Amino acid sequence: QVQLVESGGGLVQAGGSLRLSCAASGRTITFSTYAMGWFRQAPGKEREFVAGISWSGGNTYYADSVKGRFTISRDNAKNTVYLQMNSLKPEDTAVYYCAVDKIVKLTAAWDYWGRGTQVTVSS
Repeated sequence: QVQLVESGGGLVQAGGSLRLSCAASGRTITFSTYAMGWFRQAPGKEREFVAGISWSGGNTYYADSVKGRFTISRDNAKNTVYLQMNSLKPEDTAVYYCAVDKIVKLTAAWDYWGRGTQVTVSS
């Protein structure tokens, strides 16, 4: 079984910052050989890609809406992926989900998902 547990969400004012973490566990896969990513879903909207990182951390990918504001990183020794979110905007409000798969995909067709953490940005 694979478990992904997100943390770090909360309420922040516009212009503020948050750092999300996602801790992965499970014996069925070796996380250091898997890509990891972040998605978000706002009420009434589809789940959308936010950022992804290759197994080595050497390649990162971002949605245009977050480029220059968000940074994805990972610590393979801790099986953890992070999302540093700066200059937050009210439109960033959503439930943020962590995902794991063999490669980074821009669609939501990833193999494993966390339960999500709420991020709310007030204006």
